[in-house]
Amino acid sequence: MSFPLLTATAALPAVGAIATAAVPAAQRTAAKWLALLFSLATLALAATVAVRFDPDGDRYQLTESHAWIKDFGVRYELGVDGIAVALVALTALLIPFIILAGWHDADPLETGSKRWRPTQGFFALILAVEAMVILSFEATDVFLFYIFFEAMLIPMYFLIGGFGDRAHEHGEQAAATQRSYAAVKFLLYNLVGGLIMLAAVIGLYVVAGNFSLTEIAEARANGTLDMATNTERWLFLGFFFAFAVKAPLWPLHTWLPNAMQESTAPVAVLITAVVDKVGTFAMLRFCLQLFPEASKWATPVILVLAVISIIYGALLAVGQRDIKRLVAYASISHFGFIILGIFAMTSQGQSGATLYMVNHGISTAALMLVAGFLISRRGSRLIADYGGVQKVAPVLAGTFLIGGLATLSLPGLAPFVSEFLVLVGAFARYPAIGIIATFGIVLAALYTLVLYQRTMTGPVKPEVSAMPDLRVRELVVVAPLVVLLIFLGVYPKPVTDIVNPAVKQTLSDVHKKDPRPEVEAAK
Repeated sequence: MSFPLLTATAALPAVGAIATAAVPAAQRTAAKWLALLFSLATLALAATVAVRFDPDGDRYQLTESHAWIKDFGVRYELGVDGIAVALVALTALLIPFIILAGWHDADPLETGSKRWRPTQGFFALILAVEAMVILSFEATDVFLFYIFFEAMLIPMYFLIGGFGDRAHEHGEQAAATQRSYAAVKFLLYNLVGGLIMLAAVIGLYVVAGNFSLTEIAEARANGTLDMATNTERWLFLGFFFAFAVKAPLWPLHTWLPNAMQESTAPVAVLITAVVDKVGTFAMLRFCLQLFPEASKWATPVILVLAVISIIYGALLAVGQRDIKRLVAYASISHFGFIILGIFAMTSQGQSGATLYMVNHGISTAALMLVAGFLISRRGSRLIADYGGVQKVAPVLAGTFLIGGLATLSLPGLAPFVSEFLVLVGAFARYPAIGIIATFGIVLAALYTLVLYQRTMTGPVKPEVSAMPDLRVRELVVVAPLVVLLIFLGVYPKPVTDIVNPAVKQTLSDVHKKDPRPEVEAAK
């Protein structure tokens, strides 16, 4: 029996979560190092998965399958295609940086505060989320996927509600109230989506007789499983609704700005760079494979919603006074691009969407973590409270600028390649949609450059005149992310080589081919 590499990749952070939580209360530093060690070991296993994956091999590789709940046809089935490999690697890569960036975020509060922040719990919850996200990317049994798709909400609820941002202009009591509101809103939105999906999962079992993604998709492809049109459409809507909440897609997005605003910067990165990717990934893996005809039927409406997300998110980002809310609305705009690429139903669009998931994770992590370092120094999230930071902390300002330029998809940085592919894919089949989506690029330049101008340039405000530059630990967090942004901006081939075969197979599932370019013959 071969070594269960996929199980080990997900089990290791789960074991790390238990071990970290069990560290004695007085040993906070030991708990931090233990969590970091487990996250690095998980990264090593994820790298092994990427190395062993053969892009030219079977669609799902490193597979594992064991009987679980026989009476209901539920199996413990894991397998990864190129898209899953890229996102497992992204998750495992970001968690060590999240832990390092949040090194002091769960330390005891100031002298005199009655509220204790359990350090061990903070890092254990981060590792628990990592384990559940990785299993969600690996699961090829629909019921198994659903369990971890929902289970990750619990540790995220406690991370948002129990370890929120200390920078609040109205004091600790108001901050606690806002954190509770944001955590409950996050949980309720996602639980409602999950309950609707559960009904669809049960309906799928009634129709197909099992939960195996590979078996159902194969039966759909060879015609042995024929769903009635209305049945397929209702099941698709049940799955898609849950994924659109998680993604998030307009108008189901309103939980994200609150959650990111009230979270610490590392937890905000965990939300938008890691957890939210499960929603867009699941659209590719489950919606398109299980319900190909319904996916094509719903495409026009989904494309309109994606374009609204792009423009709406960017417009609201322009008007934000809070740094974290600005990044949250920018992410809503970026997720619109990802969903546009998925449902453009072209190889360029879906390759760009998958690459966008990876690049958005890296660029958002770079920008938000540097913003978190900035906020922790000043004690305020408000843009108006800053000015002239580049004169007193040039390295911090420089890395903030690179993260911002990546967010607006500057050529030479990683998100540019993915955004370009998404737009090319959209133009090829839906030129009007592509033209409207392009305005999102202009708005991204506006909100990013205005943010940098107002915080980093101009006269030095007295409150930031003594602000220290990035420390060694913070440089260790930011520098590799900046290097990755530049490397993947210049040479994205390592990622595209992995994801492109999976994208072609996904297009084949929905019986779509790239449109032929209309070229007028030379006269």
